[in-house]
Amino acid sequence: MTKITFLGAGSSVFAKNVLGDTMMTPALQGFELALFDIDHVRLKDSEMMLNNIKRTVGSSCVVKSYTDRKEALRGAKYVVNAIQVGGYDPCTITDFEIPKKYGLRQTIADTVGIGGIFRNLRTIPVMLDFAKDIREVCPDAWFLNYTNPMAVLTNVMNTHGGVQTVGLCHSVQVCVPHLFRHLGIDSEGVKSKIAGINHMAWLLEVSKDGVDLYPEIKRRAAEKQKEKHGDMVRYEMMLKFGYYITESSEHNAEYHPYFIKRNYPELIERFNIPLDEYPRRCVNQIEQWAKMRDELVNDANLSHTRSHEYASYIFEAMETNKPFKIGGNVMNTGGLISNLPREACVEVPCLVDRSGVTPTYVGDLPPQCAALNRTNINTQLLTIEAAMTGKKEHIYHAAMLDPHTAAELSMDDIVAMCDDLIEAHGDWLPKFR
Repeated sequence: MTKITFLGAGSSVFAKNVLGDTMMTPALQGFELALFDIDHVRLKDSEMMLNNIKRTVGSSCVVKSYTDRKEALRGAKYVVNAIQVGGYDPCTITDFEIPKKYGLRQTIADTVGIGGIFRNLRTIPVMLDFAKDIREVCPDAWFLNYTNPMAVLTNVMNTHGGVQTVGLCHSVQVCVPHLFRHLGIDSEGVKSKIAGINHMAWLLEVSKDGVDLYPEIKRRAAEKQKEKHGDMVRYEMMLKFGYYITESSEHNAEYHPYFIKRNYPELIERFNIPLDEYPRRCVNQIEQWAKMRDELVNDANLSHTRSHEYASYIFEAMETNKPFKIGGNVMNTGGLISNLPREACVEVPCLVDRSGVTPTYVGDLPPQCAALNRTNINTQLLTIEAAMTGKKEHIYHAAMLDPHTAAELSMDDIVAMCDDLIEAHGDWLPKFR
């Protein structure tokens, strides 16, 4: 029996999408869906929910929970990762509240920035433990990483974990449909090309019937910018740098030094930037889960419609050898994006079939786009250096190279803030010297 292992299966809504999709796919019937989570209550919730879907849709997949991670992984052909180390309380709270004492504000804090750095540092050891188990009990498995910070964790699993890994983020799939819907343009028949790094990939080409749509996109975007809306940062970046970015404005506000600035407080209002957005979402999700739990877990007639998440389509392509194209996070081996570092993780179009995930060559990004990507790659690579060497100085380097942090704080304050964050995280972090 072919086995798909889901790590972090207590993320019930996401497990419903990925594994519900699997149960809706004819080529994947009869698979074992192995669930693992350190929260055994949430694990059982997800098991009940998925068995409800199984009965409703008539799937022959076998749903099984495990409390032993290695046994959950044993013999797996595919592994899906959706963990969050440290959760909202205490770690997300720490990521936001300590920088705030230094005057450093954030919106999401899960990619780069000071919050992204520390999320990486507490997650990388757990991921490397996964990798050790995978090398022992399912060495040929494909590891599908959905956990942020995407670029660093996917990089670590490939280069230090010895596990064939592709990182998956829905921002590529939804980029063009969301942009066109917001601008009132029909996206039917549109051809596009996207590449860059995760959360900062670029809509490099967008056309229909051979006509470049960028001039009309920019014209409408400039009109939209005259009034407040929910995507003002990305539109401003496109109008200034020439290309639209895949990930949302609340994310991108903290990837650059231009928007969240103590000396320009009016920018927060002008660009409609939701400071402390992620903690608010966490609180709302916790409250909503209490209401959603009965609907998902105890509904014996629970059904499912196949979602846009890539995972089941990847499984299907590998099982059937029918090619499927994704936007995947992979190592920049051979210079897929030729003006970004070879040791970086990049997000490029990839072909999936029985041979696995084959990334495509992109070549040079526009120079300004590559330059912006490199500002974030610098922090990513220094974060990996800190995690793999255990040297505290590289945490400081990563933070001092982060565009938003460096634009707001002195080097001394950055070092002091990092020390405070290390102390506050306590046992959530390994020991650094």
